[in-house]
Amino acid sequence: MDFLQQLGQQTLNGLSLGSIYALLALGYTMVYGVVRLINFAHGDILMVGAFVSFFVLKQWGITPVTLILSFLPAMLFCMTMGMLIEKVCYKPLRNQPRINALITAIGVSFLLENGARVIPFIGPNPRVFPTLPVVNYKVVGINISQVQILVFMVAIGLMLLLNYIVNFTKTGKAMKAVSFDKDAAALMGINVDRIISFTFALGSSLGAAAGILFASAYPQIEPYMGIMPGLKAFIAAVFGGIGSIPGAVLGGLILGVAETLTKGFLSSQLADAIAFGLLILILVVKPSGLLGKPMGEKV
Repeated sequence: MDFLQQLGQQTLNGLSLGSIYALLALGYTMVYGVVRLINFAHGDILMVGAFVSFFVLKQWGITPVTLILSFLPAMLFCMTMGMLIEKVCYKPLRNQPRINALITAIGVSFLLENGARVIPFIGPNPRVFPTLPVVNYKVVGINISQVQILVFMVAIGLMLLLNYIVNFTKTGKAMKAVSFDKDAAALMGINVDRIISFTFALGSSLGAAAGILFASAYPQIEPYMGIMPGLKAFIAAVFGGIGSIPGAVLGGLILGVAETLTKGFLSSQLADAIAFGLLILILVVKPSGLLGKPMGEKV
């Protein structure tokens, strides 16, 4: 395989990984955009979604159809969990200093991880996620696997659906209004609590989908599996401009490609360093991110 083919192959692999980061980053960026909270528990929603799909597939068996169908219970479960977490943990702190909610988010993350470890039917030991048979197709000399096709189809479909919800529905427009000014939105008759709950539900459902795709690509699941993808997705959201939906997608794709090119041409041990290096670089050069807008702070 010559250099150009290798470059094309690694770029394709990076776009596949970046699509998963982008789905997860959308949850971070939507929640931050609406309630100015960095929900560090969001990475663990990925883990929960993967485990729900795992148990469903254990019952149904693994076929392309059952794998697609397993998204529905996983996304519904995580959607409910996201709303419950918001109601119980974050809503009481909404008018408190932001650091309180941030610390609570870290606590919720630990609760989900360690709670999963002690639940008998999950436990601390890694499980093998059911996977489809390995099938590769060759396009202009570049291999694309069946799993990568699934990742692209699901990620693009969900992003288009999210774009429709945010830009063309009444609830989506209310989300944008609340993100701009909660008080003014409330005066205009928008139910702010309902919109915030909807935002958590939407972000958590995307996190569940990202979890299934991640487990399909890297078929080992365990209670701490959401930590590193969660951090990478957070970096992607910041890199693209946290609060910006197109920025989260762009940041996820750039991060995925950068990470995969590093693994392919430099060293796999440098992949995480590149991700965190990009975070430092963007914070120094353009703190608002590639597509973010500078926001003034009230003093």
